[in-house]
Amino acid sequence: MKKAILLILFATLMTTCTVSYKFNGASINYAETPDIEIRDFQNQALLVYPPLAQVFNERMKDVFTRNTKLKFTSVNPSLEIEGEIVRYDIAPLSVREDNLASQTRLTMGVKMRFRNNKNPAEDKEETITAYRDFDSNLMLTDVQESLVDELTKDIVDQIFNATMSNW
Repeated sequence: MKKAILLILFATLMTTCTVSYKFNGASINYAETPDIEIRDFQNQALLVYPPLAQVFNERMKDVFTRNTKLKFTSVNPSLEIEGEIVRYDIAPLSVREDNLASQTRLTMGVKMRFRNNKNPAEDKEETITAYRDFDSNLMLTDVQESLVDELTKDIVDQIFNATMSNW
């Protein structure tokens, strides 16, 4: 008798309780916001690296595709993200005794606008920046591809967390 009651209690608990873990930080109500439009970010930085906008835009769409169940649409979307690449520049760091820089910093900045058309209180606009330092003995062209990959990953992750997480 006790085993039967325990079994019924256990079965009831298993069917009424669910545990959900989201390791990407996203907390999305898909019933309320089932779709998104991510407009291409144009490169408006003074220093132009031609593949930058394409790399950034592809990564944005890829991260949202892999980490959410949102459908992409351009017709009356629930969520919208748009913006521009506003900064891409290098600056010398760590000046040595001979007045030459031993390190150079590559900085990238993206101005992002997020609209939640179902809940406008969640709308936000911000500029997100990231940087990487590299040895000044290297030419930017030698390290640019890998640094752009790291910078875009960092900025896209920050945009994803800022827009899809309700912390």
